[in-house]
Amino acid sequence: MQANSERVAQGGKSIYGASVGILMLETRFPRIPGDMGNATTWPFPVHYKIVRGATPEQVVLKGSPGLLDVFLDAAAELVAMGADGLTTNCGFLSLFQDEIARHCAVPVATSSMMQVPSVQALLPPGKRVGVLTVSANTLTEAHLKAARVPLDTPIEGTDGGREFTRVLMGDEMTLNCAAAEQDILDAGDRLMAKAPDIGAIVLECTNMVPYARALRARLGVPVFDIYSFITWFHASLQPRDFGPPGSPSAAIPAM
Repeated sequence: MQANSERVAQGGKSIYGASVGILMLETRFPRIPGDMGNATTWPFPVHYKIVRGATPEQVVLKGSPGLLDVFLDAAAELVAMGADGLTTNCGFLSLFQDEIARHCAVPVATSSMMQVPSVQALLPPGKRVGVLTVSANTLTEAHLKAARVPLDTPIEGTDGGREFTRVLMGDEMTLNCAAAEQDILDAGDRLMAKAPDIGAIVLECTNMVPYARALRARLGVPVFDIYSFITWFHASLQPRDFGPPGSPSAAIPAM
């Protein structure tokens, strides 16, 4: 039977080639490689949309008052642009998970903390997941419930550190990366000290990704973050093309 070589392109988007849309807080602090707001972080193209008025202070410290509608509008704009799935660059936006998913009718992954239940399922008996956050003082039960995180999950923040939380919450123009890393390592040490049964850590804060490798080396447990979450998420939106069945690229190696 002769294969049909005719191919038909499908329209419906404004921009093609990027499946993940990222809702960004309005910030000016440095975004180094590994930060999801640095486009070089991703091994695939992404769409960005800055949500005006959604500052770190408003979202992390004050609970996002009055911001739901602007997030819904921005999310709808990303979908209209061509995004097949949405995420955000702040774990505290778990508060809007259900509303954004309902409004846009595409898969939505607002917070890295949504990984906690699946990571827990990976662990051996007697081990549990811990969470590191940029602000333990303002991470509430409402945030945890929205992300489906058990309320007894051990949590530690970088709030008391010298650099990381101060720069992000103050939206400062410079970041001492070595000092920021030390803040995160210190928070990891405190978390493990108060909950020695931790078998894995989930980073709530998307800006912690550049330091995940150092944290893994320091604590000796797996570290999950927004990068691990969204690369997994993207794989569902754009499954890898192994070639047509029967082609050399899809052939199963002989045993």
